[in-house]
Amino acid sequence: MTTPVTSAEISAAIRTVPDFPKPGIQFKDITPVLADARLFSGAIDLLTQNFAPGTIDAVVGIDARGFIFAAAAARKLNAGFVPVRKKGKLPFTTIEQDYALEYGHATVAIHTDALQPGARVLLIDDLLATGGTSAAAAALVQELGATIVEAGFLIELTFLHGREKLSGFPIRSLIAY
Repeated sequence: MTTPVTSAEISAAIRTVPDFPKPGIQFKDITPVLADARLFSGAIDLLTQNFAPGTIDAVVGIDARGFIFAAAAARKLNAGFVPVRKKGKLPFTTIEQDYALEYGHATVAIHTDALQPGARVLLIDDLLATGGTSAAAAALVQELGATIVEAGFLIELTFLHGREKLSGFPIRSLIAY
């Protein structure tokens, strides 16, 4: 039997890459966590620990690294996986939500038939920064009539106050910077 993974162990594996993708940014690289089967599995365990299989209908993952964690969480919870993607990337009829970026805006989309009204949803992404993308994804889930029971993130950059844009939902962040 293996020892359960702690958030501290996951945090220790995340490397900071200075000045990526532009000067002044301290990028949090999660690839060492993904490459370590124990840490990756442990991260999924921690993100889903409040739920038993069958208590969640769908895990919604946000483009693109959120897909990695959300798909694994969906498998563990015996739930469906639903992607929220950048505009123009989904092949069927979609609804869209715009959100503000530091300079400009972006749009995310979800298939119109991705969630049933009343579906219990776990929303997952790798990173909560300013909260714009997550809030837009949450709005799409709600527009389809589903209920977000929790929003989970591997990392939260608390100094960017993204949590405030998701104030209507329980939030789980494994690591806070």
